[in-house]
Amino acid sequence: MKTLNIVLALVLTGLVSVSAQAVEIRDHHKEVIGKDCKACHDNGIKQFPSDQACLQCHDVDELAKQTARSEEDKWQNPHNNLHYGKELPCQECHSEHESKKPMCSNCHTFKFDKHKE
Repeated sequence: MKTLNIVLALVLTGLVSVSAQAVEIRDHHKEVIGKDCKACHDNGIKQFPSDQACLQCHDVDELAKQTARSEEDKWQNPHNNLHYGKELPCQECHSEHESKKPMCSNCHTFKFDKHKE
């Protein structure tokens, strides 16, 4: 019985460590942060990264320029929009480990072809 408990404990430990390593990281982030989860997860591993963690590498003004639309559609810019300006939390539209539908698509039908989930 004692041997069985030890084997079970080892198997469970192995499964936990494999599941922790199996998290998908996007290629563009792998190059910058490697496997240092705490580089982004500043509120703890099981919490979403704060906007400040994202803004250490990403400049909101530069993002607003890159996603700017025509003068007619200027408020459809996800990084500078009519509802939130430049204050929309990053996690509302972006996710590192799973696909996420942009928050604006809950009400609006326009497309963001280059959206990085």
